[in-house]
Amino acid sequence: MDKTSVKKDIRKLDSAELEQAIVEMGEKKFRARQIEEWLWKKGARSFETMTSLSKSFREQLEAEFCINSIETDTVQKSADGTIKSRFRLHDGSLIESVLIPVPRDKRFTVCVSTQVGCSLSCKFCATGKMKRVRNLDAAEIFDQFVLVNEQCLEHFDHPLTNIVYMGMGEPLLNYKNTLKSVELISNPKGLNFSPRRITVSTAGIAKMIKKLADDEVRFNLALSLHAADDTKRDQIMPINEQNNLSILMESLEYFYQKTKNRISYEYITFQNFNDGIDDARKLLPLCKKFPVRVNIIEYNPIDGVSFLKSAEHRIDDFAKFLNERGVTVTVRRSRGKDIDAACGQLANKE
Repeated sequence: MDKTSVKKDIRKLDSAELEQAIVEMGEKKFRARQIEEWLWKKGARSFETMTSLSKSFREQLEAEFCINSIETDTVQKSADGTIKSRFRLHDGSLIESVLIPVPRDKRFTVCVSTQVGCSLSCKFCATGKMKRVRNLDAAEIFDQFVLVNEQCLEHFDHPLTNIVYMGMGEPLLNYKNTLKSVELISNPKGLNFSPRRITVSTAGIAKMIKKLADDEVRFNLALSLHAADDTKRDQIMPINEQNNLSILMESLEYFYQKTKNRISYEYITFQNFNDGIDDARKLLPLCKKFPVRVNIIEYNPIDGVSFLKSAEHRIDDFAKFLNERGVTVTVRRSRGKDIDAACGQLANKE
């Protein structure tokens, strides 16, 4: 049995519950605010480090509660500066996060995971070959940001500038914890990270995209599109069968009208599958419904999958076609391929 299983994880208590627990322990209410500051502003991973609390109170907290923080398991560094971290959770599960540095632009992005594994089975993705074990809780997502931020400061003397929820798992199938983690990371009383620098990516769950709009979220949204017609998208993304392009476009229009937040399409190109001018022509109308940015991503081959990376000239021609017709396009050359840290490669490999 996990040694912490009999203790309540203190980070699962909301402010009112924490305050009540502290009073029941014979302490003043304001101690709860001190603890919250240690947890969510300073990223404390043990009670021992909460030095503004008395030693006896820290020991009392240790006896009654635990902090199920994640721990670094392995770290791999790519030749291009990308750093992939595998983290071990309190129950032994493993997840991966990636630090993507672009020092010349002073842009340092962390790609965080929201689930152990994934249930969507996208045909081109290594994570999709894994079973979904469980959702991460909000604190486990928060921890990824804190630990990778420490890594960023250590290696690049610069804090993280951006967060993308594009790691293992589908964020909108872990809706509550994804939004709670954004709240923790962006809270002015905590890390005070701007929601405008946060992008949540989804494979396309229309009803949850509408829920994001109704909840008036302030972060950016990315749709993993990868094909501009249902026939091709059905072949590579089973989720499209229940969330086809017409349904998705309607939900994205609703999201944009309600929030005015930035929307982007992630579009991985596969040689002779979705990278031709005809494919770009089909994509064009989907870019005219609301302001959108298209991020064209190089495919990163994985074992047991027959897709091939597009030739660079095909990617360039595809991008040029869209760009000349007024679409904002960025071609993202893959980072961290040599350590399986690039898009679609996260799978907890040894």
